[in-house]
Formats: sequence, structure tokens, C-alpha cells
Amino acid sequence: MFSHAWRWATGLSLVQGHLHVALVTGLVVGLVVLLLAHRDRRWARRRVPLALLAAAVLLGVAQLLLVLTRPFPDGLPWLVPLFVGLGLAGLALAVAGWAGLRWWRRGIAVLAALAVVLGAADGVDAVYRSFPTVASALQLPPYDQVPISRVTTPGPDAPAAPADWTPPRGMPETGALAQVTIPATTSGFGARPAWVYVPPAYRTADRPLLPVWVLLSGQPGGTRDWIDGGQLAHRLDDWAAAHHGLAPVVVMPDALGGETDNPLCLDSALGRSATYLSVDVPAWIGSALQVDPDHAHWAVGGLSYGGTCALQLSVAHPDLFPTFFDVSGQRGPTLGDPTDTVQATFGGNQAAFDAVDPLHELAARRYPQLSAYVAVGQDDDEYRPQAEQVAAALGAAGVSVTTAVLPGGHSWEVWGPALQGALPWLTDHTGLPS
Repeated sequence: MFSHAWRWATGLSLVQGHLHVALVTGLVVGLVVLLLAHRDRRWARRRVPLALLAAAVLLGVAQLLLVLTRPFPDGLPWLVPLFVGLGLAGLALAVAGWAGLRWWRRGIAVLAALAVVLGAADGVDAVYRSFPTVASALQLPPYDQVPISRVTTPGPDAPAAPADWTPPRGMPETGALAQVTIPATTSGFGARPAWVYVPPAYRTADRPLLPVWVLLSGQPGGTRDWIDGGQLAHRLDDWAAAHHGLAPVVVMPDALGGETDNPLCLDSALGRSATYLSVDVPAWIGSALQVDPDHAHWAVGGLSYGGTCALQLSVAHPDLFPTFFDVSGQRGPTLGDPTDTVQATFGGNQAAFDAVDPLHELAARRYPQLSAYVAVGQDDDEYRPQAEQVAAALGAAGVSVTTAVLPGGHSWEVWGPALQGALPWLTDHTGLPS
């Protein structure tokens, strides 16, 4: 009984429903309580304005640091600084009103400040939808996680093709997730642990040879992002349930090296992430997993930075990743400013940068062997024009391009549904029966 209650509680949504409403309501109520902590004129006329001014200054400093350091090239939606500012205002009011309060009023102030901070954090989360549930926000182990040894266990000597495979009795109803460190043997890239999803068919003793999809996160981001924000395991479990347990094996490696690192999916002064993703990761997949060795049935995809990276990898290695999925990606690798980008990567050598820039590569030769699925949010004013430019460049280079424009902006409101919408296309292009 306790386990069911725990599963229910940690499965509650943070971006919609009763808990989300309660957290946002707590934010408003907490601010009101903190504003009314004292009844004297000095509090209302001096200390409240000073507290709010302090919160505004802190928010301004934080935004200035983002502009100066540029940990990620994307701008922040206006709701993000708004919620952050409200959280800072709650903390500043709690500190400013601490003196002169009785112990029980201090307890109420702490609870009110906590409610404000939690409500503000939930407000930011509702913008991006990166952590849709309590479990994902707490980074609890996924319910279907298994040791990596159960994924790398050898299967049959002569596995069948998916089209010729018959599900055995006792096949698991769901797939499984496992975490693994993929060695950077050739690249030396400082990658974080990856995640692997295997469908029900793979978990049988007589598994078929399944295709491989490599999915990459945005920046900032982590290797769990497609599992948490994208609900990848649930989406593919549902697909497998309707297709005799068949779905791809999905590997989610680290393309960054750190939450806010930005190696631009290149081999440059910023690190050798391109070699890690095109050499080390495929080598590990081929040696550790029993999957289809035919790269005609492999695909790479990602969101935002990961979508740009998928474009780069597929254009640079069309025989390795002839199919790619790009949702909300950019036109090419960037740190925000073209000059700064070339300087940071190749010491100002524009020709060296152009040689690995996907739009330059697409303009230089044709890629009739590639198939691309390019998706973007209708309200994504920064990335939608870039997606349109990429789709046009791909088409001009002979690539078979499918495009999709979804309701929403630059968030999981678009990225998860984009993957869902691309599933029939991806499975068809990677050799799974549809």
C-alpha cells in the first residue's frame, strides 16, 4: 500500500493539475503573508521597498551575468525572470521582516518564503516543462530502471529481423532504462553517464535485431532530459504495446560534458565531442548491445542544441546516421556571436569553422542518402526561421525532408509531441514494421 501511495505522490504533475495550482497559489499567498508580516508604517514605507529593491538588484545582476558569460545562447522567456524575481522578492521580504517577529511568526515567515520559492520554481518549470512530475524534479530513479548488466546480456546467436520476429510468451509489458558510462576511448571527452532505453522485445531471450536511435539533449541539459521532459519510455512503451513489443533501442549519451558546457558538437578547442558521438558512442553500442549493425537503420536526433548536433553529425557522417530528427535546432553551432564562436573553437580560423558548419557542407555537395525530420514550435520566433532555413538547405542538397510545425514555443510543450509525431516516420526509416 505504501509503495502505491508513493508512486502516486511522486507521479503528480508539476505543470498542470491540482498540485501545480496549489504551488502557484502558495506563491501568491506566501507573498501576501510576507508583505503583511508587520503592521507599522516603517515596514510599509521603508523596509518593504528596500526588500523589493534588493530583489530587483539581485535579479538584474543575475541577468547581467547571463549576458556576460553566455552559458547558453538562448534567450529567456519573460516568464522566467518574472518567476525568479518573485522568488527573490519572497526571500528578501522574509529577511527584511525577520527582526521583531515572535518565534511563531518567524515560523510562518519561513513557511511563506518556502511556499514562494517552490511556487516560483514550479512557475519556471511550467515554462519549459523539463520536470513534469515530482519524481522527475527530485531526480528519483525511473520506475523501470534496471542494472546495465541486464541490458548488455548476450542474446540469441542468430537473432531475427523485426519483420520476421514473433513475440514469445511472457514478454515484459514495458521496456527498461539503464544508466551507463560510455568510455571516451578515442576522444577523451569528459562525458557524463548516458541512459539506454530497450523495448519489451529486447528484454526477451530471443530478441530481434532492433534499430538504434541516438537522442541528444538541449543546452543546458542532461542525459535524462528525454526521459523526464520527453517521457520517452512511456511514449515508446505505448508504441511497442501496439507493435508486438517492437520499438528502437535508444541511447542518450552526453553531448555537453556538463550541464551548461557548450562544446558545440565539434572537435575544437572546446573539446572533442564530435569524435565522442561519432566514434566512441557507436563503438560502445556495437560492442555492448545486440542491435542491428546496419547503419542504414540507425538515426540520430535531438532538441535545440541536440537538434543542431544531430544535423551536424548526420551531414558529417551520412553513412553512420542516414536518418536524423531535428526539433527546434539552430542553423549551425554557435555561442551566440559568430566572431566569438569562431575564436573560441578554432582560434579565429573562419575556414576551419566553415569546414564543419552544416550549412556550408550542404552547400558544397549533395546528400541524396539522407532523410531528415525537422520540427519546430509555431511560437518559437527565434528558432522557427532557422528551422525553415535548415529545411531549405537540406532540400537544396538533395535530402528527403519532412517538416512539422507544432503549437508552442521553445519548450517540452513542443519537443515531446514532436517526437510522438515523428515516431511513424522514424520507425519506417529505421526498418521497424509500422
